[in-house]
Amino acid sequence: MLETQETCARAPTWLDTVKYRAGLDRAIVYTASARVLQGAGSVVTVLLLVHFLTKVEQGYYYTLWSLVALQVVFELGFSFVILQIAAHERVHLEFHANGFITGDDRAHQRLALLLQRAVLWYLIAAVVMGIAMIAGATHFFAMRQAGDASLWTWPLRVTVIACCVTFSIGPVLSFLEGTGMVAIVARTRFLQAFVASGLAWIAMGTHHGLFAPAMVLTGQGAVAAWLIFQHRRLLLPLMRKVTDAGVIDWRVEVWQFQWRIAVSWICDYFIFQMFTPVLFAFRGPVEAGQMGLSMSAVTQLGGIVLAWMSTKAAPFGSLVARRDFDSLDRLFFRTLRQSLVIFAGGATLLLCAFALITMGFPRFAGRIVSWPVFSLLLLTAASNHVVQSFALYLRAHKVEPFLLQSIVVATATTILVLLAVRPWGTIGVALAYFATLGIGGLLSAWTIFFRMRARWHGAKTVAIADAHPLEDGAI
Repeated sequence: MLETQETCARAPTWLDTVKYRAGLDRAIVYTASARVLQGAGSVVTVLLLVHFLTKVEQGYYYTLWSLVALQVVFELGFSFVILQIAAHERVHLEFHANGFITGDDRAHQRLALLLQRAVLWYLIAAVVMGIAMIAGATHFFAMRQAGDASLWTWPLRVTVIACCVTFSIGPVLSFLEGTGMVAIVARTRFLQAFVASGLAWIAMGTHHGLFAPAMVLTGQGAVAAWLIFQHRRLLLPLMRKVTDAGVIDWRVEVWQFQWRIAVSWICDYFIFQMFTPVLFAFRGPVEAGQMGLSMSAVTQLGGIVLAWMSTKAAPFGSLVARRDFDSLDRLFFRTLRQSLVIFAGGATLLLCAFALITMGFPRFAGRIVSWPVFSLLLLTAASNHVVQSFALYLRAHKVEPFLLQSIVVATATTILVLLAVRPWGTIGVALAYFATLGIGGLLSAWTIFFRMRARWHGAKTVAIADAHPLEDGAI
């Protein structure tokens, strides 16, 4: 039974009531705590950054993080596909404490084949990604800041290596989460945030601030590797299991779903991560650093709030596999309401903090964007949370109905940002971002969500989970 649906014989206490109203369970507590820890750690990191890095170095710092985000191009959305397929197969299996799996043999084979192919794919993609990142980023930095190669060369190389290692471990965490270990994976991400923050502070404090992204990735990879080691009795037999290659129709069940997810995720890079590199290229590292720091604060808030919804991805998939659409809707809409209330409170706190900083700390105020720009970023993040929530719900059906919407929004964002960045800088970029994602993205996602939900759940007897992806997921 899903953790969010667990009940107990004793009478509920006031704490139980608060937890229910807030939608808190172990997975959310761990995931949200990890995000809060990241947010608190980011505050310390920002203070260290302002103290130890120049405005120019700050621009390089956040541009390195935009480079790391490029891994979505090489991941091709496979992690989400892994999670959803594993979530659908776990319905037919029972996992024992010693790692032994019982249940339907075909589901067991499908699970094993999924893990084997995922590990192989990510290892190959990590190598290709490393080569492409080193070559592309070296050309980008050298072309625009020819005299500063000693500033960024080694931070870039170490960051890319750490990114590749962490990237290659990622699919196993998605697999474990899909098999029902949502709270365990969430706890691991909490530990990742703790270790990563400490390593980043060490890099800053030792005057190696541009190595901080590499240290963060190294900490995340080390903690993830420890989780994998702890579950080796489950994972190693699955890796060694002899399977029938035809037990999964990769073209129909995986690729038809995955390529849509891949395109959507690549579009997300242009929607969320392109601002810092574009500002770096057209307005210089100072404005790039201001936008990078401000976007980081907004992204941290969005990540904390998304924990309410992202921890439900595997339960959503299991409910779809059971065709329990009434429970699915109740869980989704309750979680969406709770997360939006949390976002509103967090946004209010951020705005108050912004006002205090700009009035009381003029040196720090020069490192962030203006108040109107920051407000636009928060409004857009609120819209984006709703869009991401809709996407998690619909993708639990193993389809991707947001393909066309993602392409249109990403294209419009890219065009408007490129047109606005040179004459208007950060305010032009923020306006373009709000117009395309905050307004256009939300309205289009709202239409798609309710249209697809009505189509799929209108007839409760339709086996959504077994439907051909193109039959129910076409735009």
